[in-house]
This record gives sequence, structure tokens and C-alpha cells, in this order.
Amino acid sequence: MADDPAQWTVHGTRRVFASEWVTIDLDDVEIPGGPRFEHHVIRFPRASVGAVVVDGDRVLLLWRHRFTTDRWGWEIPAGWADDGEDPAAAARREVLEETGYRVETITPLVVYSPMTGISDQLYRTFLATKVHLEADHDDAEASRVEWVPVADLPALIAGGQVTDGPSLTALASYLTLRG
Repeated sequence: MADDPAQWTVHGTRRVFASEWVTIDLDDVEIPGGPRFEHHVIRFPRASVGAVVVDGDRVLLLWRHRFTTDRWGWEIPAGWADDGEDPAAAARREVLEETGYRVETITPLVVYSPMTGISDQLYRTFLATKVHLEADHDDAEASRVEWVPVADLPALIAGGQVTDGPSLTALASYLTLRG
């Protein structure tokens, strides 16, 4: 709500860094009845998308290494939408590029902001069904692409084998909807 008395006021923005992937701004903000200070904001120029790919009682996951955390883990296919690209179309494209599977049916699963305190990123996830293998997966994207039983997901999550935030959110949403 724009007139909520607890809403922060942004007095100005100064760009600190910019690339095709991300920008970092320093916003001059004020808390109602409180201090005025500078706050870093990470902005993403493109929409983020991901898909939980389901075939019966199996989910398609990628086993990936992330250099930023130096960890291996299971993730859903995900990436960014190109400029002007429909998010559902982008999710279909990412599934095909990363796994080799073509998606026939895709429906919205959950939309969320992973870091509302410091970022404007909006993440759209989808449920992808009716898939068929069209090509080999991209070895640069993942060392393995595997169908994992849905029943194994809680143990993988509890065991720390799924640590990627978008994957955790999407898989937990899928498990909740599935019941």
C-alpha cells in the first residue's frame, strides 16, 4: 500500500555497478519515524524462471556444481527469460537446453521474491508435464540429469542435497500441492 505509514521512503538511487547480469544500486532510504541511510539493492534485468519437471511419480533433476559455494547438489532446470520472452516459454526453453527434454504442458507453480530485503528479483516457477526426450543434456549445465522418485525428495532436502533456493521453493511447493 502506497500510503502505509510503515512504508520506507526512497529519496534517490546511485548506480554502483552494472553488467548484463546484475546491477547494484545504493538507495538513499528513510524509515518512517526512524533514520535515513544508504541501502544496497541488487537488481536483475531479466525475469528468472524454473520448472519442476514431473513424469508420474518422478521428478527430473540436475546434479550440478556451483563454484560460488563450491557445493554439489540437485537442482531443477532454471535460468533467465530473454528480453520480451514469455516466462512459460523461457521455462520450456531452459528445460530443453539443460536436460534435452521437450515440455508439452506447462502451468504456473509459484511466483516469489527470494531476497526481498536486498533484491528486486522475481522468480517464476512452473510445473512441466508430458515431456519427451529430444536431445542429450548439456554437459556444461550439469554432470548428470536423472529422474528421481518424488518419494525421495524429502530425504534429499533434509540431507542437504538440495540447497539451491529456487529448487527448494519449487519442490516444496510441488510437494505441498501434490499432498
